[in-house]
This record gives sequence, C-alpha cells and structure tokens, in this order.
Amino acid sequence: MNGFELFMLTLVWFLGGISPGPATMAIAGTSMAQGRTHGVLLALGVFTGSAFWGLAAAFGLGAVMMANGWVIEVLRYIAAIYLMWLGYKSLKSAFGNKPLIAGDTAGQSLWGSYRKGLFIHLTNPKPVFGWGAVFSVAVPAGSGVAELMQVGFTLGLCSLLTFPAYAWVLSTGKALALYQRFGRWITGTFGVLFGAAGISFLAARQ
Repeated sequence: MNGFELFMLTLVWFLGGISPGPATMAIAGTSMAQGRTHGVLLALGVFTGSAFWGLAAAFGLGAVMMANGWVIEVLRYIAAIYLMWLGYKSLKSAFGNKPLIAGDTAGQSLWGSYRKGLFIHLTNPKPVFGWGAVFSVAVPAGSGVAELMQVGFTLGLCSLLTFPAYAWVLSTGKALALYQRFGRWITGTFGVLFGAAGISFLAARQ
C-alpha cells in the first residue's frame, strides 16, 4: 500500500469515525452533560474498543467471527439492549425533576465513563466489519507484518486523536452553555436517538 492509498484509507476511516453513531452520540452527550474529563475518558474507552477489534481483525479473529454469524448476532442483541437502556436513562433524566447542570458529575465515576465507552464499542458489530474490511479488502493480499502494523497503527492513531478531540470540542464553554440552556431537549434527543439505534440493531439482519 503506497502513501496515497494509506492517506485515502485514513480519510475514509476518519469520516466514518465522526459520522453519527452510538459512540459519537455517547461522547457528545457525556461531554456536554458531565464535562471534558468524563467525555475524554469515554472517548478513550471507545478507542480501546476499536483497538481491540483492530487487533482481532489483524490476527484473523474478525474473519472467524464474520464466518460464524451467531457471534455477530449475539453482539447485535447485547448492543441493542444496552443502547435502549441508555435511551431510557437519558429520557428519564430529561423528563425528571432533577435540574440538569452542565458538568454535573454527581454520582458519576471516571471509570464508569471509560467503561461506558468501552462497552458501547465492544458490543457494536460495526467495528468488526470495519476492521475486517480494512484487513481483508483494503490491505493487499499477501501483505507482510510490517504493512499490517503500519495500517493498524495509522488508523488506530487516527481514532486516538479523533475521539478525544470530539469530546474536547463538545465540552467547551459554548457547548456547556448550550447544554445549560437546552439541557432537557438535548438529553431527550439523545435518549430518542439511542433508543432508535437500539431498535435499528434489533431490526438489522446479516
């Protein structure tokens, strides 16, 4: 794979990483509601999940999983249930009596934010197919270990920079002020989107 091909692959990977999905919604919601530290840690959890699937694909586990559809089905159901639970929690918070304060971390642990991001990405079947496509389609057949490492490191670094940067931007003063003003609407919207994502996972068929 030459430099231009790697650049284009990284660009596609970046655009896929910032496109709307469970991970980006969780990063956005957490960053605006609980502040920068929680948002960045959740983003690092997402990155860890992505790195896990990248290593799995590089060692051939991704191909094995895709060849055994029941494994993907199990992941899909777990992800659907978890996303709908997140949707329920968001809607409960949006319609509850407790005031929504931007940056309020009462009852929230840093480990909990990291774990949330990790679980969202570990149970999402899409990274399995994404990394599987990278190592089975984008990377030329017969590529050596060095080339596999180059691709994996480049895309992994892209994710490591992208996800926390997304959390950083959405935890700025302007973003927090926006949440302070429209917190219930924002939280309710994320609740609906999480629920819709969970339902779409249930409705999906391999």
